[in-house]
Amino acid sequence: MSTPVKPRRNFYGRLKGHNLKQSQKDYLDQDLEALSPGAVDWDANPQREMLDTDAMFDGKPIWLEVGFGGGEHMVHQASNNPDTGIIGCEPYINGVAMLLGKIRREGVTNVKVHPGDARDIFDILPEQSISKAFLLYPDPWPKTRHHRRRFVTEEHLVPLHRVLKKGAIFRVATDIEDYVRQTLEEVPRYGFEWLAERPDDWQKPWDDWYSTRYEQKALREGRVPHYLTFRRV
Repeated sequence: MSTPVKPRRNFYGRLKGHNLKQSQKDYLDQDLEALSPGAVDWDANPQREMLDTDAMFDGKPIWLEVGFGGGEHMVHQASNNPDTGIIGCEPYINGVAMLLGKIRREGVTNVKVHPGDARDIFDILPEQSISKAFLLYPDPWPKTRHHRRRFVTEEHLVPLHRVLKKGAIFRVATDIEDYVRQTLEEVPRYGFEWLAERPDDWQKPWDDWYSTRYEQKALREGRVPHYLTFRRV
């Protein structure tokens, strides 16, 4: 069996910000490895063998959060849905450290953390293995020439569709109007239907929503959040 060829993938976001606190360094050193979903990186898994998602959470339904930021929403969902497993992907190491601190404080055990690009984990998630996915306040890439870097493009939506179960829900939250436009244009092209029937369906947050620090900042600055719900068809 030949070794798969690693695709050329540009990454444009930040990987690290301000210096980490000693406690955050400790979280990374002591907790991160045990929370790994498995061998994701190409160097560790050059054959791109599929993850054993059934064993990962003892057969529980699995949700996926792409770009969890500081982890508030992910920990909230894990705490309130103990019969579900949640995989979070986030390449920004400061955010990963913040999440690990929250996991310690809340004592949640139904989470796995991939500190890297979601595209790499898409490679090795089995087909139709994910029951729900979240994309919450993704990097807006506001300049027109950078719109191709947004998550709501073919490069991300095709593999997302592959790993989601039929009928699975895909939630997108953003405060950027042009991101809403691109989301509504692109996501339905790749096997998703928008479930909104009335303004409340996209103007009001979901019943189980946890407002993140980023959203609170957006509200203070006068930006309007939008909550888009799609179903994988």
